[in-house]
Amino acid sequence: MADVKNHIAQLNAKLQLLLKQYAGLVSENATQKIKIKKLEATVEEQKSAFEKLQQEQLILKASLDVMDEAEKKKLEQKINGYVKNIDKCISLLSHKQTI
Repeated sequence: MADVKNHIAQLNAKLQLLLKQYAGLVSENATQKIKIKKLEATVEEQKSAFEKLQQEQLILKASLDVMDEAEKKKLEQKINGYVKNIDKCISLLSHKQTI
């Protein structure tokens, strides 16, 4: 009978240890998720800043007239894309006003 009680006590001790480890892992997981969100936000900010710098570089090259044909074509495509998006927005706004 003492053997059974000793075995149950050992199992209980191991279970308590596992529960403590589980709680620690849950806490660490929550901390890591917060870090991941912050890092993802930083990556998005850096991507946005990089794209803005690329656009500024393209504009500077255009203003200095040192663009080769490929760069001119790329700039023209970007401008056309912007114009299409603006036209789409105007169309949607016009459609909403008529409703």
